[in-house]
Amino acid sequence: MSNSDNIDKATVDSFGTEWSEFSQDSLNELEHNQMFQSYFGIFPWDALPKKAEGFDMGCGSGRWAKLVAERVFKLNCVDPSAAALEVARKNLSDMSNVNFLNNGVSDCVLLDESQDFGYSLGVLHYIPDTEEAMASCTRLLKPAAPFLVYLYFRFDNKPKWYAWLWSASNLVRKLVSKAPEKTKLLITNFIAAFIYYPLARAALLGKKLGLRLGKKLGLRVENWPLSSYRANSFYTMRTDSRDRFGTPLEHRFTRIEITKMMENCDLENITFSPNFPFWCMVGYKKTK
Repeated sequence: MSNSDNIDKATVDSFGTEWSEFSQDSLNELEHNQMFQSYFGIFPWDALPKKAEGFDMGCGSGRWAKLVAERVFKLNCVDPSAAALEVARKNLSDMSNVNFLNNGVSDCVLLDESQDFGYSLGVLHYIPDTEEAMASCTRLLKPAAPFLVYLYFRFDNKPKWYAWLWSASNLVRKLVSKAPEKTKLLITNFIAAFIYYPLARAALLGKKLGLRLGKKLGLRVENWPLSSYRANSFYTMRTDSRDRFGTPLEHRFTRIEITKMMENCDLENITFSPNFPFWCMVGYKKTK
């Protein structure tokens, strides 16, 4: 596979439609900041130079870029979907230090070793060759620059039944992702309303009551299906339902597989976040 082929057009188009529908302008500030911290809690902000320039690979609606741009000198928002990039332009219209690039990860016009930092959250697992995509990202980094990445986990820190449950849901995803866009939105909204919301709120109630059911069986509240959404808004549930069940391509990885992949892509001093979402990690570009 050549670099130029490392893209799935159906997936790119799907996200263009998703971010046009869920532009994140309805995401409340408190929830936005809490979600941001869950990803960027391990990011080494203090290690960045004074005039740091970096990239958001697969910026989508720009929801993370909005909070990153105010912390750095320049941010390059990169996305292969023109529709998604237009949403990001509108959401970041008051940010004068943001540059928008309608590129994929493998044909990005940024120069090699030009960036002081980079991040790609929930993107590289939607690319045909995830490792090659990660290598394309790290080539843009200066030596010792940090790279933050989030990849779907393969439930290696969950009980076995969790993976079995996901296998059933994945069959649903394969069917729903092939549906026409209006039908896809209708189905994913239904899933959010009648699966995400009740299970998430049940977990919230369980957490408040201090329930720890069957700890040895992996049934504590943190392992309940969709427990991670227990404090999220219904808007976020609708967004993530569309994201999860409406996307044609998906890869998942164990922590061991991700570590090897990052090392193969010239990243070192790798740190994994101990908290949800899994797996979120930061590594540093090897120095020569």
